[in-house]
Amino acid sequence: MDSRLKPNDAVIFIDRKGRRYLKVLKPGLKLLIRGELMADSLVGIEEGSRVKFSGGETFLVLRPTYADLVPHLPRTAQVIYPKDTGPLIVWGDVFPGATVIEGGVGAGALTIALLRAIGPLGRLVSYEIRDDFADLAQRNVATFFGAAPNWTLKRRDLYEGFDETAADRMFLDLPEPGRALEVAARALRPGGVLVGYVPTALQLKDTVDALQANADFGQIESFETLLRHWQVKGLSVRPLNRMVAHSAFIIIARRLAAAPPPEAQAESTSPWSERAEESEDEDPKR
Repeated sequence: MDSRLKPNDAVIFIDRKGRRYLKVLKPGLKLLIRGELMADSLVGIEEGSRVKFSGGETFLVLRPTYADLVPHLPRTAQVIYPKDTGPLIVWGDVFPGATVIEGGVGAGALTIALLRAIGPLGRLVSYEIRDDFADLAQRNVATFFGAAPNWTLKRRDLYEGFDETAADRMFLDLPEPGRALEVAARALRPGGVLVGYVPTALQLKDTVDALQANADFGQIESFETLLRHWQVKGLSVRPLNRMVAHSAFIIIARRLAAAPPPEAQAESTSPWSERAEESEDEDPKR
């Protein structure tokens, strides 16, 4: 990537107190942060430069990392924060070229992370029943990720079923993931990974209970992540007074292969059973 800023780049302005302001360098746009600065004047300068607004205040300007972007992403509902996104992607085992289904898009924060993880050869299909969430996610992906021809957004109720089959991975950010297990099982391939994301302990229990009662899923685990920053300043090395504690529970399960019918199981084990009986009869010590 070129270090020089281009038109329509997303950038973060950082003031002397470390406060961050997310802006987009739209041609002809006047940027306002306790003063003004034309976006066009930043095109061509290098990331990491310092710029001065009309109010006299100087800011460091950088393209945002994913961790910078998400807390400042335009949204109308809670987003999945970076401290959870990393474990979701890793425990969900998202890989380049994967086919992934996303249930519930919100502001598109996880959508952007999934598109980065699957790469251009992967495929992401998102389901969202609310038009306002779907519209916002589309705008955020277009603005902060770019063109995504391998992403399909379907505006419908996923509880009624998915169009896809043999998907590799599935992420459900829903109030009741347990209600979607039957349709999820039909959409996931055997060995696929199902990931649930729920904020409360009651939702955690309901989802895990539903998974445990469903023979299509196994290897269930659940956890939360806590993030604590540290201050390192001279001889002062200590944790900050505030930390990002509970945000949601992450639930992981594997899609199991269909069990063979009892008759097939009996047929497959009978030759070994017969051999075992024969060996017992032939044992001279008996």
